[in-house]
Amino acid sequence: MTRILIVDDYPELRALIRLTLRQTSHELYEATNGEDALRLAHELIPDLMILDVMMPGRLDGLQVCQAIKSTQQLAHCQVLLVSAYGQHSDLLEGDRDGADGYLVKPFSPSHLLSTVRERLKETA
Repeated sequence: MTRILIVDDYPELRALIRLTLRQTSHELYEATNGEDALRLAHELIPDLMILDVMMPGRLDGLQVCQAIKSTQQLAHCQVLLVSAYGQHSDLLEGDRDGADGYLVKPFSPSHLLSTVRERLKETA
């Protein structure tokens, strides 16, 4: 079964993502900060991470993305960055750090679902 790790410090956004993806057959896991995200990623070996860019703590989403993509055991994991910033430079920064996709907040549940399906199809 496909594992998805949802990483965001806002419980409301995690709940929206969880409710949207509940209709799929994926196993869903959650983390609230970068440190927990990395720890869980090493334990779970997720197929996809939905990762907020700006989070409290020592590691932001871009740093977590870099760590995931530079770890052989996790490099296959698709990383979908989520941010309120959607300028071209923000997208380039995410791309530079290894992100496989980028969702700009606010996004619709249908857009989230189609993006997740697209990302997971590429790993199949």
